[in-house]
Amino acid sequence: MTGERDYNAPLDTRSNSRARFPARRGLLRAAFVASVGLSLPRAALAEGDRPSSEEPPEPGDLFVVAHGNHAGETIAPSDIPLGGPQISAWPMDPKSKLIRKGSPLNQVLLLRLQPQELDEDTAARSADGIVAYSGLCTHAGCPVIGWVKDQGTMVLKCFCHQSEFDPRHSAAVVFGPAPRHLAALPVEIVSGTLTVAGKFIGSTMPEIGGGYLPDVE
Repeated sequence: MTGERDYNAPLDTRSNSRARFPARRGLLRAAFVASVGLSLPRAALAEGDRPSSEEPPEPGDLFVVAHGNHAGETIAPSDIPLGGPQISAWPMDPKSKLIRKGSPLNQVLLLRLQPQELDEDTAARSADGIVAYSGLCTHAGCPVIGWVKDQGTMVLKCFCHQSEFDPRHSAAVVFGPAPRHLAALPVEIVSGTLTVAGKFIGSTMPEIGGGYLPDVE
């Protein structure tokens, strides 16, 4: 990968459209519910019967850029800016090169902070200050595209209903209606390559209709 990448152009564009975002919220949520609804019957099938692009991240997976001109390109640790903002990514099987974007539940946020800023649990799942979380808000499944950093405040933000999550403390909810923290994805750096180190910790499924749908395993 060469040249300067504008990873966050889609994030900036959406952030600048904050005033218009609520008007699109209903359409976004409907699309998410429809996509999850289509994938749920497959979750009941045997593991080998599901398309691999819908399977959740596996240990050893790489990360690729999810959006923009560099979509599909592998993300190296040095590509993630220190101090934010986050990069939206998909996991990718390193052998087949198949990107696991068949389910919206596989969206991942990659963020790099100072290691000393992370609490003990968060640091244990991180690699050189890099943390990874589910990219969907636990409230209504909207994408968590906002990043707010101001005088000690560092939060990942969902503009649908203004939920905020602290990435230094397991993406705990600090504001808004989100019922729980973002699911965390353990990562590690192996021979200079950023990889998945374990399964999602916590549910990636948002709250819908006042209840919780089961995790997609």
